[in-house]
Amino acid sequence: MSKWYNVGKIVNTHGLRGEVRVLSRTDFPEERYKKGSTLSIFKPGDKEGIPVTIASHRKHKTFDLLTFENYPSIQMVEPFKGSILKVSEEHLGALDEGEFYFHEIIGCEVRTVEEEIIGTVKEVLTPGANDVWVVSRSGGKEAYIPYIDDVVKSVDPDEKVIIIEPMEGLLE
Repeated sequence: MSKWYNVGKIVNTHGLRGEVRVLSRTDFPEERYKKGSTLSIFKPGDKEGIPVTIASHRKHKTFDLLTFENYPSIQMVEPFKGSILKVSEEHLGALDEGEFYFHEIIGCEVRTVEEEIIGTVKEVLTPGANDVWVVSRSGGKEAYIPYIDDVVKSVDPDEKVIIIEPMEGLLE
């Protein structure tokens, strides 16, 4: 059984020609939404998705607008409103060295180079120049770790361990 990862949520239709408005949740829209890509639509409560092939993609305001092959009208895509678009694990593709999917980082234990356990990554923020990892700490206060070479020394997604060298004041 394949693992599935969220790409976006279909929030509405757009026009009469089968276009859907997607609130995107992917760092790779150019890859996920390119013509010919295969995604699956999971309606609320469904265990099995409906496979679809991307026919077209364009940006409109803060949304991605998609059409699917063999779904040429609003009547055909209207039932997809509120559904989640997902990509299967086998369609993720390889990343360059030093790049990771969010699901590989979330859940990793964060330690300092001195082996002090900081906590566990619970969320990845993408504010701009670099990602920021939100780390749950045992004391209840969160730590915000910037994904930059000066701080993050190693990432082992297989072992679920991240080693950091905190800057002064980073963990206070």
